[in-house]
Amino acid sequence: MLGIVVVSYGSASLLRANLADVDVTALRRPATVVVVDNYKGARERAAVRAVTAEQGWELVENSTNAGFGAAVDTGVARAAALGATAVVVVNPDARVAVDVLDALADAVAASPRTLVSPRVERPDGRPWFTGGALDVAGGRTRNVEAPPTPLATGWLSGACLAADVGEWARVGGFDDDYFLYWEDVDLSVRWTAAGGTLQVRHDLVAVHDVGGTQETAGSAAKSPTYYRYNCRNRLVFAAKNLPARDVRRWLWRTPAYAWQVLLRGGRRQLLRPVRPVWAVVRGSVEGVGWAVRALVRPASRPVRTEVAA
Repeated sequence: MLGIVVVSYGSASLLRANLADVDVTALRRPATVVVVDNYKGARERAAVRAVTAEQGWELVENSTNAGFGAAVDTGVARAAALGATAVVVVNPDARVAVDVLDALADAVAASPRTLVSPRVERPDGRPWFTGGALDVAGGRTRNVEAPPTPLATGWLSGACLAADVGEWARVGGFDDDYFLYWEDVDLSVRWTAAGGTLQVRHDLVAVHDVGGTQETAGSAAKSPTYYRYNCRNRLVFAAKNLPARDVRRWLWRTPAYAWQVLLRGGRRQLLRPVRPVWAVVRGSVEGVGWAVRALVRPASRPVRTEVAA
């Protein structure tokens, strides 16, 4: 059985727009849809209950906003309990056709230790994710055109991701410490460290309405949550995965990186800078705390030296 796992946070309208059109009975295998709803409010909870009941989906209700990674892990566990041997994790603002879901499930069945992503495009056809590289020297990640073959380096986006359930459990799934953003980079690194590989299937396409889950959808500006956790989790990742010399390098580059993250929301938002700037500063300070603690109490961490060309 295939489990299709979707995390919702006030996303009832996106579930109707993107997931309700997926006829799981048309798949070449039994399938179940598991929606994990992170609590946003009574009205949103009622809306998600309504759409899941209409569609016959499995609903898991979190009493709080547990974050993306924790909610995905909950959804994978529920799918496994229902009999799923493979899962496709899909953002509620992404559309994935039935034939693509089938092909992703086939790929995982053929190679259980391979984590698989389709090529992800924007609604206008422009590429959004075609592969990820970890630039340790630069203290950042990069989007690249990954080769179609499985690799033991790089990272895959959590916007659409297929995995074998047993391997997901063996690697440990997403790390709850991230809450949102960078958890997919961390999972990819741990997946390959555990002997697995990563693959981008460029012949399979998912369509991602980028930012559809954010409060600022429809504008260039990003939410304070986006700014905070992108800045925070870059250093959480470094603290958990990089040797001390690289943690120090990433710390040194934090102000420049924070400015780059802020500019992703455009310069117009700087006319009213308090919320976005505060979110960037808060996240950076939190991340610095993680990095400093890792330097003060060093643990055995793998050396990651992959640098994008």
